[in-house]
Amino acid sequence: MHRQEMLLLILQGEGETLEFKKTITHPARIARTLVSFANTRGGQILVGVQDDGSICGADPEEEKYSLDKAIQTLCEPPVQVRYEEVDMEEGTVLRVIIPESDTKPHLAKVKEDDWRSYIRVKDESVQTSKLVEKSLTLEPATETLEEKVDQLQERILELLRKYRKLTLKDFMHLANLSKQRARRLLVYMVLQGQIRMHDKEKEPFYTLS
Repeated sequence: MHRQEMLLLILQGEGETLEFKKTITHPARIARTLVSFANTRGGQILVGVQDDGSICGADPEEEKYSLDKAIQTLCEPPVQVRYEEVDMEEGTVLRVIIPESDTKPHLAKVKEDDWRSYIRVKDESVQTSKLVEKSLTLEPATETLEEKVDQLQERILELLRKYRKLTLKDFMHLANLSKQRARRLLVYMVLQGQIRMHDKEKEPFYTLS
């Protein structure tokens, strides 16, 4: 990657597929970020870039050592990454490329004997619910659903704008969807960051993000 391309990438700002890190100082946090990218649509971490987008530079070898250690000890299964060093005027930026995984869900170690799954929602790594985690291993949606996905998504968003919060059963009834189809569609929209699932209640419900 050339300097100009790096500058343009930084100008995009942090988001669903991009995160800035001044340096890798918290292995557990970076493990959650790595796992969330691999579990969603992939992404990039730019080490040597501060939160405001200013370049401070980093020691590539030191940062790669910290990342590799986090990947091997705090990610299960280990996340696949590629590294690229880009020399800028202010210092070297380490570009960490995490492709979307074929072996999801990946888990990050929170503490001893406590491993959790995360996905990327906007610019945050969000802990998944059991429903989302299970869906990561499912086969892709059927062709019929794919053909109507845009129309169905808009219907879901309309319902949430009207009712504020709805359960899976509500969507099945109001949108006239089977349980399997409604669940797949809702999980897909959670992964895309369009809606948020609240699973701390007795019966999980959904709201607009």
